[in-house]
Amino acid sequence: MMQFRISRLAVGAIVPAAMCCAALAAVAQATPPRTLLALSKRAHTLSIVDPTTLQIIATAPVGPDPHEVIASGDGKTAYVSIYGGGRYHALSVIDLVAQKALPDIDTGALNGPHGMAWVGGKLWFTAEGAKVIARYDPATSQVDWVMGTGQNRTHMIYVTSDQQQIYTTNVSSGTVTFLEKVTLPPMGPPPGMGQVRTDWTETIIPVGKGDEGFDVTPDGRALWTANAQDGTLSIIDLGTKKVTDTVDAKIFGANRLKFTPDGKRVLITSLSSGDLVVYDAASRRPIKRVPIGHGAAGILMDPVGNRVFVACSPDNYIAIVDLKTFEVTGHLNVGGEPDGLAWAMRN
Repeated sequence: MMQFRISRLAVGAIVPAAMCCAALAAVAQATPPRTLLALSKRAHTLSIVDPTTLQIIATAPVGPDPHEVIASGDGKTAYVSIYGGGRYHALSVIDLVAQKALPDIDTGALNGPHGMAWVGGKLWFTAEGAKVIARYDPATSQVDWVMGTGQNRTHMIYVTSDQQQIYTTNVSSGTVTFLEKVTLPPMGPPPGMGQVRTDWTETIIPVGKGDEGFDVTPDGRALWTANAQDGTLSIIDLGTKKVTDTVDAKIFGANRLKFTPDGKRVLITSLSSGDLVVYDAASRRPIKRVPIGHGAAGILMDPVGNRVFVACSPDNYIAIVDLKTFEVTGHLNVGGEPDGLAWAMRN
């Protein structure tokens, strides 16, 4: 296992000095226990939104080219990947209670952080430029684990709740990486008395070209990925680690895919299309195309409000779509080029 200490990045190394010294305006409203987080790539901000009123409570500065956001398990801290097409090496950090930016985390040689997951009290993330996935422990301010994928543009990540499996999409390689934690026989004399060891086995699964956005079925049995370059959907059986079906969806430019909370529908966005495409998961057939703008990126399900938020980056708004009717019910403006979306749930 590789372990090294992460130093706090001087924010000015990536963020302009004016932004580094900027503080949020006086807190007018407390951050609600359940909060919608939304990034603006153009404004370099994270918006803290009340999902009940859809009012922006506060905004915080983040680094240039923010792509994904995730909250800690206690809902008090947000982490933002500063991507830069694989060049940058920082994670912006936001105190959601105080509604202010904290010092960035410098990921050093792990450049191009992008996809993120919060599991087991730690932040798991891809580093596309370094072709690895890594884990950051906020308790020790360390990256305490790194694993190379050997694949090009390791982009999005999913970590199972027991931390025994990890899945990533590798855009330029056209593959999905399946990592599984295994226990190895003890080493050292006398036989059987050495320390138990663990390792990871890696399975590389070829899928369509340009696979990027993906999701795992609610029952954990299958993985669907959208392939931007050939417009297909690849469906992987996670038990056999094999592609069981390839759907010729003709969704070119697809970059995000999410299941509805009940697992019955699959929603796919495309940066080159103005539609949110809805598939029936059982029949694997399209059932509706919802006009939402001129292209879209992030998708965030809201099981409480029975709706979905879709970041329409070219249109500079977030579309709100009803999950019963699949009709657009409203829009939310969080700044130019919205992208990453997440929930913060404070205990």
